[in-house]
Amino acid sequence: MARGFEIVSKYADQGLHLPYRTTKQAAGYDFEAATDFTLPSIWKLNFVKILWQLRHGETSSEADLDAAAKTLKPYLVPTGIKAYMNDGEYLMIANRSSNPLKRGLILPNGVGVIDADYYDNPNNEGEIFIQLVNLGIRDVHIKKGERLGQGIFTPYLTADNEAQVTTTRTGGFGSSGK
Repeated sequence: MARGFEIVSKYADQGLHLPYRTTKQAAGYDFEAATDFTLPSIWKLNFVKILWQLRHGETSSEADLDAAAKTLKPYLVPTGIKAYMNDGEYLMIANRSSNPLKRGLILPNGVGVIDADYYDNPNNEGEIFIQLVNLGIRDVHIKKGERLGQGIFTPYLTADNEAQVTTTRTGGFGSSGK
């Protein structure tokens, strides 16, 4: 098998669905939430206060800046899914087109990149999480089984003059670099 999806062992008996395409011409496989999840609005914490202070040249305390940074940190919504693929491929995670418009949800980095070696490496089963930030004015309650994002299998190219890479991934989320 060249590429596909599996349910991670933690969710084996939870009734999750593997990602699926909704039409025959759809490029993306829809990912669903593995659990109920609440994404808080960025507007309800210290975010507005910090923006006002920064705009008006007031010095914000280190604690306020830390609180603002925590507020703007994306949430990792579990999917309970892992993906396997060929060398030379990755799974791109993209937002659903309805998320920003209808719910105020964005992927803070635009897209997610799931490398082939994220799957079943020594210290990580490879569960895929979808990073989301809620820009809406209300908290968003996501129900288990709601579609959050889409995954697209994509080939990639490497540079001709690249130094040989010999490092092997041994961890989970964010483990390929600092």
